[in-house]
Amino acid sequence: MTDNLSLINRARAAFPQITPAIGAFAAVDEQGGDSFAAIRDTAAILTATNDLIPPLYQRADATDERVLAWVDALASSSVPNQYSKVPYLKGGPSLLLLGPTGVGKTYQAYGALRRLSIIGIGCAPAAASITDVFAKMRPRPGVDSEAVFASYAASKLLFLDDLGAAKSTEWTEEVTYRLVNYRYEHQLPTVFTSNAAPKELGERVGERVASRLMEMTQRVVIKGADRRLGGAA
Repeated sequence: MTDNLSLINRARAAFPQITPAIGAFAAVDEQGGDSFAAIRDTAAILTATNDLIPPLYQRADATDERVLAWVDALASSSVPNQYSKVPYLKGGPSLLLLGPTGVGKTYQAYGALRRLSIIGIGCAPAAASITDVFAKMRPRPGVDSEAVFASYAASKLLFLDDLGAAKSTEWTEEVTYRLVNYRYEHQLPTVFTSNAAPKELGERVGERVASRLMEMTQRVVIKGADRRLGGAA
């Protein structure tokens, strides 16, 4: 338990601007829960997110007010576990971040996942660029493409980066449609990013996908210069 508490304290100290759902674990026992389970589950949430986020974005924190509002909406819809009192994601809205290359869409998205983990929301997130999804699903010996698809499609929370970035083929269009449609039909919260302008989205991802994205997401257009060219992370 000491190691788990140390992990939690270090994570919270690095992001003091984020208020955790369980501020004092001793209070969990007073509420009829199990503080040991609360510490264990909170540490597991942090570890899962740490393992998911690439090194470049390990310090990412969402700063856009619209993204922060989305995080708050997910946190508000979460339901505490009966014993640990740790809140777990049960649904919520999806988010579409649009804007040109380098304006910070991926940073904001990983920052949102980081915020949820510091708050202590159990959501077992998955994250990948759409090109990585294609690469992992591409049929070849020893690969169960449908199992790979399911690992993303059925995730409680998914971050799907760079929609429309890959060269369009009949197969990539089918995979993208199936993935977005599954999330749409099952009302699973998803963060999407795309370099496409809002009016170009249908051309980049297909009209069927664009239609579902427009209905299922809160859209945030991020503007600005390419931060990478200026040396920003």
